[in-house]
Amino acid sequence: MIDDIEATGRLQTQIEAALPLPARPTPELLEMLRQQSPDMKLAPSCRIVAISYAGDEGGIVCKLDFGADQTGHAAYVSLTHLRFDPRLPMARAIETYQRRRVKGLRAAATSPPPR
Repeated sequence: MIDDIEATGRLQTQIEAALPLPARPTPELLEMLRQQSPDMKLAPSCRIVAISYAGDEGGIVCKLDFGADQTGHAAYVSLTHLRFDPRLPMARAIETYQRRRVKGLRAAATSPPPR
C-alpha cells in the first residue's frame, strides 16, 4: 500500500470542505500542461475545484481551475504536483501526504514484483 487509507480519507474530507482551494502548480506541471494544451492560458496559481481518490495507484486527484476564460479546458492532476501557502490550515497535512506518497511511490518502483 502506498497510501494510509484512513489518513488520506481525513485529508480528502478536509480539502473537500475547503473547496475551492488556492494552489500553485509546480514548474514541471505547468510545462507539461503547456505542452499538452498550448492554447490554454496558465497562471502561476490556480484553484482546486474538485477532488477524488484514484486508488492507491493514483492517490488524491485534483481538478484545477485556472480562470474564467478557460471554459472547455480542464486539468486533473495529482495533489503531489501542487504547492500551497504554508499559512493554509491544512498545509502541513497536505505536505505530509505528499512526502509520504512520493516516498511510497519510489519504494514501489524499486521493489520486485510480487510472485
